Amino acid sequence: MCEVLREALREAFGDADVEGFIHVRDVDGGAEIGLGADEPVVLASVFKVPIVLEYARQAAAGTLERTERLTVTAADKDGGIGTSGCADDVSLTLRDLAHFMMTMSDNAATDVLLRRVGLGNLHATLRELGLERTRLIGGCAELLGSAVTELGLSDEEELAGVSEERIRALSILDPERTTSGTPRETTTLLSKIWRDEAGPPEACAEVRRIMGNQVWPHRLSSGFGDEVKVSGKTGTLWGVRNEAGVVEYPDGRRYAVAVFLRTGSLGFRLPKADRVIGHAARVAIDHLRE
Repeated sequence: MCEVLREALREAFGDADVEGFIHVRDVDGGAEIGLGADEPVVLASVFKVPIVLEYARQAAAGTLERTERLTVTAADKDGGIGTSGCADDVSLTLRDLAHFMMTMSDNAATDVLLRRVGLGNLHATLRELGLERTRLIGGCAELLGSAVTELGLSDEEELAGVSEERIRALSILDPERTTSGTPRETTTLLSKIWRDEAGPPEACAEVRRIMGNQVWPHRLSSGFGDEVKVSGKTGTLWGVRNEAGVVEYPDGRRYAVAVFLRTGSLGFRLPKADRVIGHAARVAIDHLRE
């Protein structure tokens, strides 16, 4: 990767007040670009990509039925998006749990589905695919609950009054102590899914379809026009802004992208950080397309 491009990415990340880690690869070729591509990063909700893959693999193998119904109860909910914020219990099929998990990042749906497919099975699949540095310590409840426990709080609502220093010291924000991976392993996984190498073609096609329905257009998609298809998964925590996905051009060329940010602010509304994900991806892909 030329130093001019590397410096352009550093400058873009700096202007957005973030530290950026990026890897972009041509899905069907050998070309790739990275900046901190092998550094450990906090996955946040990007970890839902391996979960949906494990679900789809088991469905394709017949070890579970897509129409099996499970119930999201109050114990699963964190008051967030999708079923996480529903006032009442919600009964959904496995395929609809996968849909809510990936399209709007529903944490409750994630945990219910993860319990069904099994964390051990998921890790076995990651190792089978050669992803030795990607690991999950549990579901969303474990991740968010660890923050509450470490801070000695009774619930997440009290986090608003915690100092920035204490929040940044949380294990949930340390890739060595939480669910983590690397940008390169993330694009490896995505490339295998898009090439039907991460499982049966039926399973890979289901993951691609679900990821193509994500509702958030403000990060990776912000770097591309309507003629370009973007399938992705965001990830957000205090001081963490991510998105990983695949960008497909009308000429058939496809690029797996993983952008992980450590932000200077702990705020959740950071438009510059969001936009730089799409910008950095576009800069890197334009370079590959040349």
